[in-house]
Amino acid sequence: LAGCLGSLAAEFFTYETTKSVVVKSWTIGVINRAVQLLIISYFIGWVFLHEKAYQVRDTFIESSVVTKVKGFGKYTNRVMDTADYVTPPQVILIHVGTGGRVEGLGMGLVVLIGGGFTGILTGRCVNYNRSLRTCEIQGWCPAEVDTVQAPIMLEAENFTLFIKNSIRFPLFDFEKGNLLPNLTAQDIRTCRFHPVTQPFCPILRLGDIVRFAGQDFSKLASTGGILGIKIGWVCDLDRSWEHCVPSYTFTRLDSVSEKNNVSPGYNFRYAKYYRRENGTEYRTLMKAFGIRFDVLVYGNAGKFNIIPTLINTVAAFTSVGVVSATVSPPPPPSPLHAPQEPG
Repeated sequence: LAGCLGSLAAEFFTYETTKSVVVKSWTIGVINRAVQLLIISYFIGWVFLHEKAYQVRDTFIESSVVTKVKGFGKYTNRVMDTADYVTPPQVILIHVGTGGRVEGLGMGLVVLIGGGFTGILTGRCVNYNRSLRTCEIQGWCPAEVDTVQAPIMLEAENFTLFIKNSIRFPLFDFEKGNLLPNLTAQDIRTCRFHPVTQPFCPILRLGDIVRFAGQDFSKLASTGGILGIKIGWVCDLDRSWEHCVPSYTFTRLDSVSEKNNVSPGYNFRYAKYYRRENGTEYRTLMKAFGIRFDVLVYGNAGKFNIIPTLINTVAAFTSVGVVSATVSPPPPPSPLHAPQEPG
């Protein structure tokens, strides 16, 4: 046992080195240096400069978004402002209303002709006319009529959307907002976002948002839809504070429903309740078609750190060394016996 342990210890503490052979060959030398140059260029150009592997990155972004819509429009001979057409976070462009609806009992003929219900079935069968009986329902009467073709509030194309976004990268305790210091009060009142001429203006025209998302405003307003406003914060904190700025992109999030004939677009229902002098409660049911805006904030920040720098530097030198060992030819075999002198 002692001998076995001694052999293991001797084997464990043995140090080996590779034998170096100098080969004077233009072909092997050119291949070796070319591959080494390729690896060094990859690490310098891609790993360090493009991917910034010398930085530690914070991908957890804390964000808050506040929006405000402004504009006046005319709809069915009524002047409408923000309080009339904004139901956060969507802008209503079409109303289909069914007024004077009172809760009570009615005849559910819709059971026979449409297969749906406009209330709760009472379980009783009542006369609809002399030859037809139908199920009785309890609900709001009369039944909703949502097949009316309503006009579009075209002035909405010139409405403006103000976005105030604040972000924070907790790893570096870095905070910033999309209202940059060079924006004045006059700029806020007059500027309009444009990806080339006004890329940092926080006020966006609704028609421009729809156009930047690749949509037609009239078509989108007639069926409704959901648009995404993406705000990206990709910051290099090794540079000055002013270089961390937002970027805006736009897309339609419900593009699948756009191609669906069963339920295209985006709409929802809401009711306005009233009470008559005799105490009877009634309501006006509204089916609204609108454009919903979802503001999506993403980003990451990087800053120099010695640990990833050392790790990637060692990886670069190791890769160069491995290539040198791979390209070099094996050493010639040593003779087993020394040649004998001729007798």
